[in-house]
Amino acid sequence: MAAPTTKFLNLPLLLFFPILLLFHRASGAGSISPDTLNTGGNITHGETLVSANGTFTLGFFSPAGITTKKYLGIWFTAAGADAVHWVANGDTPLNGNTSGVLVLSSSGSLLLLLDGFAGQTAWSSSNTTTAAAAASPVAQLLDSGNLISFDHPSNTMLAGMKFGKNLKTGEEWSLTSWRAANDPATGAYRRVMDTKTLPDVVTWQGNVKRYRAGPWNGRLFSGEPDMDSQYKLFSVDMVDDADKVAYVLNAVPGVPFFTRFVLDEDGKVQVFLWETTTRSWNSFSWSPRDDCDDYAMCGAFGLCDEDDAATQFCGCVDGFSPASPSQGSMRDTSGGCRRDVPLDCGDGTTTDVFKVLNGVKLPDTDNATVDMSATLEQCRARCLANCSCVAYSAAGIRDGGSGCVMWNGDIVDVRYVDNGQDLYVRLAKSESGEVSAEKRKDVAKIMLPVAASLLAFTAVGICLVWVCKIRVQKKTMLGFLSASNDLGDEDLDLPFVCFGDIASATNSFSEDNLLGQGGFGKVYKGVMEDNKEVAIKRFGKGSRQGTEEFRNEVVLIAKLQHRNLVKLLGCCIHGEEKLLIYEYLPNKSLDFFIFGLLYLHQDSRLTVIHRDLKSSNILLDTDMSPKISDFGMARIFGGNQQEANTNRVVGT
Repeated sequence: MAAPTTKFLNLPLLLFFPILLLFHRASGAGSISPDTLNTGGNITHGETLVSANGTFTLGFFSPAGITTKKYLGIWFTAAGADAVHWVANGDTPLNGNTSGVLVLSSSGSLLLLLDGFAGQTAWSSSNTTTAAAAASPVAQLLDSGNLISFDHPSNTMLAGMKFGKNLKTGEEWSLTSWRAANDPATGAYRRVMDTKTLPDVVTWQGNVKRYRAGPWNGRLFSGEPDMDSQYKLFSVDMVDDADKVAYVLNAVPGVPFFTRFVLDEDGKVQVFLWETTTRSWNSFSWSPRDDCDDYAMCGAFGLCDEDDAATQFCGCVDGFSPASPSQGSMRDTSGGCRRDVPLDCGDGTTTDVFKVLNGVKLPDTDNATVDMSATLEQCRARCLANCSCVAYSAAGIRDGGSGCVMWNGDIVDVRYVDNGQDLYVRLAKSESGEVSAEKRKDVAKIMLPVAASLLAFTAVGICLVWVCKIRVQKKTMLGFLSASNDLGDEDLDLPFVCFGDIASATNSFSEDNLLGQGGFGKVYKGVMEDNKEVAIKRFGKGSRQGTEEFRNEVVLIAKLQHRNLVKLLGCCIHGEEKLLIYEYLPNKSLDFFIFGLLYLHQDSRLTVIHRDLKSSNILLDTDMSPKISDFGMARIFGGNQQEANTNRVVGT
């Protein structure tokens, strides 16, 4: 359903209003206003209805470059017929010299009649007249763009529409693509709400599923992470009850944009933003975004990711290998993946375990069961007790997570996304990396005598060990950073923090301390021993991304000092863990104006292009002063360098 300058939502969201506004006239006499059509009145070629504020127009039009066909439609007045959002007779155009006339019948139906063909009907609306309005109905074009379009949408979504399904009648509010950009006949793609389990948005090409937004998690569709940053531009509500499942989008008062979302002839959602100053459209392709959005691209238990060159490729979920070894050698698992070790489940007992897959679009829920009343721990127990259950996750992300989704059989269409969810995949215990209880006992028998003999030396050695640990960590960090070509020969005055202190400061990385998450990990609030509040970025341990970004960020922020740049207070490498500690900025992010850029571009010792500057990377301190953060994708320019090519498509 929807990413322009500030990204927009990429989902077809349609809100139900009355199909026609039908009412009694105050009296039988008097003229009808330009936005209404009364019983017995008509509109012919060259005549129009215009909404009260002039925002929308209804009339006959011919698409660009087509002079032999005429259609009845509604369009955004300022842009003319290039912004048609609804067409009545897309599959039955008026051809050649045939003229048409739109009339409102006494029963309340709109009729498009072929002039000169004895009133032959080219198109008609359903009868929606109530008994009270039957005497003298009037149809009115509203400033929302609604006449009949909101209940029978074409290929376009506007604010005020609804996208979903009436569960009692089976009626759908969906989008259907045009055959071509200048041909409003029914096209190849339909975008609908899947209501079988958790609500999901699906694009179909005929009977083939081409795209899936991911299950609704209480805040967004799990495969549409940018929805989370759009709530300042649109208010969003999901209606999910016994009568209907519908995703509702409303414009926020004061936002000076007119936006329309179009399902184009290629099955992609295009977002068009009208700029009143230039009286022109900016267009943005929104979803699908890349190859990883192609439905089930990587097959069963496959996982779509991108490498350092932003190239999409298929891998396997941990504990699985390519079903076709020849494809696996070419980083291609489009044929799916198979389990390395069979599960141990039977007779009501099992030793199976779960491994968490962080930050993903949840799998297709066609073969899933949902219980919104269960906790995540109950979900785990139920999945473990069911031999056909292969994975589980929280159904919702609000209030620390709620509800239970369990997948039975293969999981498909999983990819890494920013702001993705945690998926718990079932594996044989041998695949978890855990040491068995028997082995632990054997090790204990050997180690206990040795430990006893060493205990006497512990008190004397603890201080030396602590000093060495800090030195080793610093050596490890500097060795890790030396791979950066931007470091030069100078040493960095880097503050090092022990992993144990960070874990203690964040209450062992409690979800209650979670501030947010992005493509490379999560950010937690922490309180250090001196009661200093900090923000701690924890790079994902299992991610294929993040190493270069971590190095970049340490090097750049350690060298750059400015009042509008977030301060780096410490860093840590501990095994696979990579962590950065920043000053804590309590007022979250700045949305509309950014300071500090001039310093980065012109005044700093290092000339830096940020490359991922967006509202969520501009934080505000207690005095509402903005601080630029997240230098993971930044590029350093030479002193006299004016331009450079990038080998990786990243950022904003």
